[in-house]
Amino acid sequence: MTLVVIPAFNEAATVGEVVRGIRRLGMESVVVDDGSSDDTATQAAAAGATVLRIPVNVGVGGALRTGFRHAVMRGATRVVQVDADLQHGPDQIPLLLAAADAGHELVIGSRFSGSDYAVSGPRRWAMRLLARMVSRRIGVTLTDVTSGFRVISEPLLTTFAEEYPAEYLGDTVEALLLAHRHRARITEVSVVMAARAAGEPTPRLVAAGHFFRILLTLLVKPRRRLAE
Repeated sequence: MTLVVIPAFNEAATVGEVVRGIRRLGMESVVVDDGSSDDTATQAAAAGATVLRIPVNVGVGGALRTGFRHAVMRGATRVVQVDADLQHGPDQIPLLLAAADAGHELVIGSRFSGSDYAVSGPRRWAMRLLARMVSRRIGVTLTDVTSGFRVISEPLLTTFAEEYPAEYLGDTVEALLLAHRHRARITEVSVVMAARAAGEPTPRLVAAGHFFRILLTLLVKPRRRLAE
């Protein structure tokens, strides 16, 4: 069984449309309401999603771990990770699932491998640097390591349900390092992404602090790979 997990924080304006798009694909969605102060949960439920409510905001990583645990408990063997702000079009999900069907346990939807998604300034520089460093670390060429549009399949799904990083950028970059340590097969596919339709981006100073934390993580000596 495949479930679509959607972390959402104050995304009442868009989450219903995301859920309805997923339903049109014949897929079931689970919205993890991460302590929203608006009616995100109500809109998601009205659109047909199962809603898991976290009473306080724990961040994307914590919300995703909750969704992954729910999926494993439901008996799902695959999760599609989708944002609630309409950046990730449901019509692009089949592209990721095709790569997962080819034997990859972690598939990333890339904004940059063959598409013209526009990101400029320091943010684009930072994303390129992270992509190069992560690619070198895991031995797989990736262009969009901060993308939150992903498919996670077993046995990696159970690992993520137990160990998923909770801090900002941990849910993207550090999750890739975790998948690599567990010898997951990782790939990316080119997808079309839209600009954020609602919600607020992470403040620049907060994002910068976590960016340098991730750089330190990538610069330290890698932990020894798991035993055969």
